[in-house]
Amino acid sequence: MNKTKFSLALIVTVATLFLTNPSLFASDADNRIESSAKQSYVFKTYLKGDDINIQSKDGVVTLTGTVSEESHKSLARETVASLPGVKSVDSRLEVKGGSPAAYSDAWLITKVKATLFFHRDVNATGTEVSAKDGSIILRGQASSPAQKDLTTEYAMDVDGVKNVKNEMTVSTAAMKPGEKTMGGEMNAVGESIDDASITALVKTTLLYHRSTSVLNTTVETKDGVVTLGGKARNAAEKDLAAKIVSDVWGVKKVINNMTVE
Repeated sequence: MNKTKFSLALIVTVATLFLTNPSLFASDADNRIESSAKQSYVFKTYLKGDDINIQSKDGVVTLTGTVSEESHKSLARETVASLPGVKSVDSRLEVKGGSPAAYSDAWLITKVKATLFFHRDVNATGTEVSAKDGSIILRGQASSPAQKDLTTEYAMDVDGVKNVKNEMTVSTAAMKPGEKTMGGEMNAVGESIDDASITALVKTTLLYHRSTSVLNTTVETKDGVVTLGGKARNAAEKDLAAKIVSDVWGVKKVINNMTVE
């Protein structure tokens, strides 16, 4: 009899814990979400200098703090939203010092620099960006004429840019045996980029390109393979989305399931 009473008491106690303290069990999932966000490639690379606080409660994540530029708000939000267990993200992040006025030269410089940083086939760190009255001037060094042309193409595709003058020089120096280009070194790093970070980079990239910013595109990533869904107005838009995404850091392959309206 006493053993039966003890068993019943134990069952009642455990049931009470489930009913009255669900947070005891939910907290582990919330802790994993917060930890995964902080350990993601985006947070450790792009957002490492920002002051971002991540708080998850039952899968509902709130982001507070400051970031250095507007694109970081999108990167933080999309990275967290792509993590397993996240139900929604409430981003209250603010740009430190405020954002430049929309379509001002300072605003365009920030947008162009961010766009170049999302792509691996251009030399973002070796490209100087300036602007005057909506016109972008590019200086620095490209590894080839093709890279120089691609840099121009990406800069021109930023909303608000009127024209691009590319004064970059093309390197003619021969590479030493075994030497890697910056892109080659970063490609090795890209092998370890987590799926949530890739999804965030892809979504933000599509948003920053004028040609794809209005597309209704869904993005899913598994082991570096990105699947695009949604609608495009024509075949050219569909192909362009795949082309832009294929050049994003960490993307190994693009499966384009977008439909043409």
